[in-house]
Amino acid sequence: TFFVIITTPMLVILSMILAMLANRATKLKKSLRIIYYLPSVLSVAVASFIAKYVFTPYRGLVNGVLHATGLLSAAEEPQWLQDPNLVWITISIMTVWWTIGFSMLLFLSALQDISFDIYEAAKIDGATAMQRIRYISLPLLHNVICTCSVLAVTGALKVFDLPWTMFPKGMPLKSTFLTGTYMYYHTMETKNVDYGSALAVLIVVLGIVLSKVVNTVFREKDY
Repeated sequence: TFFVIITTPMLVILSMILAMLANRATKLKKSLRIIYYLPSVLSVAVASFIAKYVFTPYRGLVNGVLHATGLLSAAEEPQWLQDPNLVWITISIMTVWWTIGFSMLLFLSALQDISFDIYEAAKIDGATAMQRIRYISLPLLHNVICTCSVLAVTGALKVFDLPWTMFPKGMPLKSTFLTGTYMYYHTMETKNVDYGSALAVLIVVLGIVLSKVVNTVFREKDY
């Protein structure tokens, strides 16, 4: 549940922002769409290798950038892959980065269905860019936001391959178990099939309940 709460808003908000950037009339429009979607076509092995390279201490990209920008002192070296308190950040960031492409395409498709004339009329009437997003884009993207939220919630409940590849058997200290990896561990590693089956049913029920909650929150309104 904690993982769902973290990744769902990240995935929905970031994918919507990327779709808006990719929908702008610029020469880089096609290139941006390819760049944003590219992580989604990577295999889990490649994504896991990138994660370990980017977040590794002392020579990794993240710590290097943080040191270069002065956000970390020379003596500080966060252990993104070893510290049980930091691995959740690593898993969340990598999961969103790896899966954001599909949600971005959904938002992009919906944005392209919105007539450009509506934005032009609002601009002529004096609406700012933020006002156009708030009063035009967001209401017309309501159904897509709901769909992406449901997909993000159910996807977070059953995510398995990336965290299991990055942190086999829940390492370090079994602190990286998600619902999917926890079920797999008890079913396949400890051979406790009954308990694993019960967890599988629980995941299904939890997915249905959370999807119902999301649909209730984003129930269709008259704008």
